[in-house]
Amino acid sequence: MAAAFVSACGGSSLNDASAGKMSLTGAPTAIDSAAAKKEEPSNGPSPKELAGSASIREATVAYSAMSDPKSKSYKVGPLDVLEIAVFKVPDLSKTVQVSEAGTINYPLVGEIQAGGRSAREIEQELTQLLGEKYLQKPQISVFVKEYNSQRVTVEGAVKKPGVVPMVGGLSLIQAMAQAGGSDESADSTVVVFRTTNGNRSAIRYDLADIRSGSAADPLLQSGDVVIVPTSNIKQGFNTFLKMLPLATVVSIL
Repeated sequence: MAAAFVSACGGSSLNDASAGKMSLTGAPTAIDSAAAKKEEPSNGPSPKELAGSASIREATVAYSAMSDPKSKSYKVGPLDVLEIAVFKVPDLSKTVQVSEAGTINYPLVGEIQAGGRSAREIEQELTQLLGEKYLQKPQISVFVKEYNSQRVTVEGAVKKPGVVPMVGGLSLIQAMAQAGGSDESADSTVVVFRTTNGNRSAIRYDLADIRSGSAADPLLQSGDVVIVPTSNIKQGFNTFLKMLPLATVVSIL
């Protein structure tokens, strides 16, 4: 993916990149006419100028508002590990792994669907099934112990590019560490590409700031693609980087 992205960046002129939003295919799309006509300063448009564009403003949200993979609305996926506890019934308190088909096998009730459902929904079904035949008003709690169905991809100037699993949540620095860290040609700036409800966005981070403690280490989301620029792609990538304010979601479609 990194090679495809580099090629796409190289195929767009610097003028095109500074005048429009960059898509993953490298083709710029139109933004607010006033913003497009405004001359770009030497260091790229400021975050305030980017937010002033109507099309970007509508798609931009604060990073702190991003959903946590541990939220109550999280949907369980294949290979996730669930911790199921039944109050005062230790024999029914189990740790189970979701199968590739999205199901779990649980004592007394057999196979039930877990994939695509929240922990609360699984709790409700187990409570109903056990309460119908086996227990009086069972108190059941379910939480996700391991988020094995969630993964991110790290590409570019890292020692071990590829897919990194999310187990109990994963931060940007943790993902970089699992990818073997940056290699000698890496830049301190990385870009996280994200798809949410069919909308693609990009977020720029400075690893040096995060490591020094001057910036927070952000949590990644399942499906994120982390691109670590290398020295040989900086020429085509720099204009795109300048358009992205730090730690702010910017639409790229």
